[in-house]
Amino acid sequence: MGTMYVEGLVRGPGGEENLEFIVDSGAMYSLLPHAAWTKIGLEPRRSIRLRLADGTVIERQVSECEFDLPQGKAHSPVILGEPGDQGLLGVVTLENLGVMLNPYKREIVPMRILMAAAR
Repeated sequence: MGTMYVEGLVRGPGGEENLEFIVDSGAMYSLLPHAAWTKIGLEPRRSIRLRLADGTVIERQVSECEFDLPQGKAHSPVILGEPGDQGLLGVVTLENLGVMLNPYKREIVPMRILMAAAR
C-alpha cells in the first residue's frame, strides 16, 4: 500500500507544535512523540495496555489534545510517546474530524455519517 503522511498542529495547555504524522488505519489512538507532548504541556490522565503488530503488549500513558489538520480541528485522546516513538494519526482522531482513510488512493476523505431515527 505505501505510507501516507499528514502535517498538522497539536495544541495543549503549554503551547502548540507542528508535526508530521504517519496515518495508521490500524491504530486506534494517535500518538505524540515525547518531545512534542512535553513541549505542549500534556499530563498523563490514565494508563492503557496496547498490543503491537508483533504481539508484544506494552503500557503507555494517555492524555488529550487538540488537533488542527488540513481536514479540520478536533480534540482527541493521544498516547504519550516515549523517546524514539514516531507520531501516528489513528482512527479515533480521524473519526473525531469526520474523515476516514481511503487506503486504495492513500487519501483522507469525508465520512458518510448516518443518523437513524429512534421509534
